[in-house]
Amino acid sequence: MIKAQVTIIGGGAMGVSLMYHLIKAGWSDVLLVEKNDLTHGSTWHAAGLCTHFAHNPTIQELRATSVRLYRGILPQETGRDCGFHSSGAMRITRNPDRMDEFRHVAGLSEFTGYPLEVLTPDRIAELFPLAKLDGLIGGIYEPDDGHVDPTLATHAMAEVARRGGARIMRNCSVTAIERQQDIWRIETAKEIIGTTHLVNAAGTWGWEIGHMMGLNIPSVPVLHQYLVTDTVEAVSSRIKEGLPELPIIRDPEESWYVRQERDGLILGPYEKNAKVWSVDGVPPEFGADLMPPDLDSVEHIIMAAMERIPVLETGGIKSVINGPITFTPDANPLIGPAHGLENAWLLTGSSMGVMEGGGAGWFLAHWMTHGAPPMDALAVDSRRFGSWADRDYRVAKAVECFGLQFGVHYPYEERPAGRGLRLSPLHDLMVERGAVMGAAYGWERPNWFSNTPGAIADETFRRANWFEPVAQEVEAAHNRVAMADLSVFSKFDVTGPDVAAFLKTLGSNRAVKPSRIGLTHALTPAGGVLSEFTVTRLAEGHAYLTSAAAAEQIDHDLLTQVAKGFDVTVRNVSEDLAVIGVMGPKSSDVLPELNHMPWLTAHETHVGGISLRALRVSYLGECGWELHVAKEHAVQLFMKLEEIAKPHGLGFYGAYAANSMRLEKGYRGWGSDLTTERSPLEAGLSSFVRKDLRDRLARDNPWDMVLLEVGAGEIDPFYAHTVWKDDLPVGIATSGAYGHRTGKVLTLAYLRDPTAREGLTISILGQHRVATILPEAPFDPENSRLKTGGSK
Repeated sequence: MIKAQVTIIGGGAMGVSLMYHLIKAGWSDVLLVEKNDLTHGSTWHAAGLCTHFAHNPTIQELRATSVRLYRGILPQETGRDCGFHSSGAMRITRNPDRMDEFRHVAGLSEFTGYPLEVLTPDRIAELFPLAKLDGLIGGIYEPDDGHVDPTLATHAMAEVARRGGARIMRNCSVTAIERQQDIWRIETAKEIIGTTHLVNAAGTWGWEIGHMMGLNIPSVPVLHQYLVTDTVEAVSSRIKEGLPELPIIRDPEESWYVRQERDGLILGPYEKNAKVWSVDGVPPEFGADLMPPDLDSVEHIIMAAMERIPVLETGGIKSVINGPITFTPDANPLIGPAHGLENAWLLTGSSMGVMEGGGAGWFLAHWMTHGAPPMDALAVDSRRFGSWADRDYRVAKAVECFGLQFGVHYPYEERPAGRGLRLSPLHDLMVERGAVMGAAYGWERPNWFSNTPGAIADETFRRANWFEPVAQEVEAAHNRVAMADLSVFSKFDVTGPDVAAFLKTLGSNRAVKPSRIGLTHALTPAGGVLSEFTVTRLAEGHAYLTSAAAAEQIDHDLLTQVAKGFDVTVRNVSEDLAVIGVMGPKSSDVLPELNHMPWLTAHETHVGGISLRALRVSYLGECGWELHVAKEHAVQLFMKLEEIAKPHGLGFYGAYAANSMRLEKGYRGWGSDLTTERSPLEAGLSSFVRKDLRDRLARDNPWDMVLLEVGAGEIDPFYAHTVWKDDLPVGIATSGAYGHRTGKVLTLAYLRDPTAREGLTISILGQHRVATILPEAPFDPENSRLKTGGSK
């Protein structure tokens, strides 16, 4: 048996990058096994595009790290070029919404340090003189983008890793994987391997390796083709004149990209009706293989590209590349721990393995060696899809993502494929009452309520058609009573004699006493916020924990790991309980039998003869209760409460109203305002941190979260807007909304310069607006409404 500290399965750009970065991090006993040869699968036939364009800072950093690696670091380490061409890149559009998207990404990039240029048509002509400008209104330029030779880059990483002691086994297919005590046993065509850490970086074969691990990997190979032209005279002439290489150009509306390839061009189309391939297993003989060309399916896109760049017609087709690339349900890679498995990791599912591979390897290597990711991982965390992401779902979402590869990414977008998988028992009642549903970790949840049957939310960066309905929802919760289906919470029962010690170890707060409710934050080794739990102590030996829907697998893994040191049992009850919110000053009239309960207390009790868990807690800042009830009794309870509440002016509210109201209280949200990057002290949550932890959590150069009131304008903040002072980017917005009770436009933001307190502005889609730090929550800072239910 061969032994290793880490065994990586898969020798594409992603797996080899991880091997390289683990060696750089000091782990020398690293083994990589590859079914065929390095780059076989998807890497070798990739077009090699590299970009800094991204809507998320973590995704952007993966891409930027790849560029730095390919462009400078690897050539310095190997003495050989990786075939990186610093051509720059641009995106063009005739769509006003797309210009809003470009301005948003450019605004984020001002903070992250990768400045992008919003383009006018004249500037487009200057940068890419071979393109026609008909109908174009603008674009965006990424000056540090380029393209790389995928094979050269991958082999350069492998060379450096081998120098550091890494081993590579080629032509060594994996046939079985088994967990034996504290090691993973891997059977291959050549050897049996015993390894402490196992990494699935198998790309095209990621689903099959995952199946051997006991996992359902939500990735699907999809066929993508691009064509390479013969010599294009206009390109050849530019080379002879000594002109710089043309920037990569993308037309998102027409769904194509073009880049220069020597004295010709490459054209890559993305058709709407993608063709999935080998969903249930890749043919055993497949390696560095391609499919026959299928240009008929993309002819309309090719014609549109030729209309925009007429010289494309002059080159003739030299070759057509048609091969598989993998897509996850959201087109982001799967990076991080494998749910429910010890020392098992995923680094797979990337549709842009070369573009993101260099950075993805760095990201996972840091996670493995430091116990936490280097940046917020939610966009890539391998546990962001659950067992509900079945075959039909992953296929439907892969087709959708491929077709929307160039889709506009709206701040509140809800895509239609793969819906209706997890339904609360109250789902149909919500829809009957006008709920417009959204998706959250497979669940359907009400986003807002409409009086118009079949209403669909506007796709826009500006105020949508739900703005006024949400105002009405807020009014009901503020002045009367409003009900909500809150069943999407992740929910866990922790029972046993060591519950108090378990809770203290789990998070940064003290363990709450029986019948009380508290908030605690589980931390990374560096003190960042890993998870946030509302902790309800139902009894001395029973804690009930709720958290964000998207955190279900992440939190289940965490709770299971912490429980190993204690005499407690953790049970995931997310599917077992429904949750009904009853909020507003009239909620006490609807629930008179619970009026004896002070704020932040909980009881197992009965309402209307139905057993439930009553929690006197509210995310809205209004008097109210959460009623956690067995799913089989949820409809009965809801109908009873509705009848009682109707005479009191009953309304309903959804996620958008809750977001507006929580911001008026300055409440932080996990996954946006609270991430592994920042500590609870930096997030302004010192009151939830035990005194004995505060010194340990203190950081050099800490950031500071503030609640900002934004000057009036036609666009409300949402996330990833840069905060400025004296022409310097000093902060980043993490969430925002219009506060209907206060009439204020609000955003939470981190300031990386905590001394910047005055003279702030925030850039929202290119508009600079005055931003003023609020010293306290603008709505009921004394919490009088939460405590008494009064109208003060």
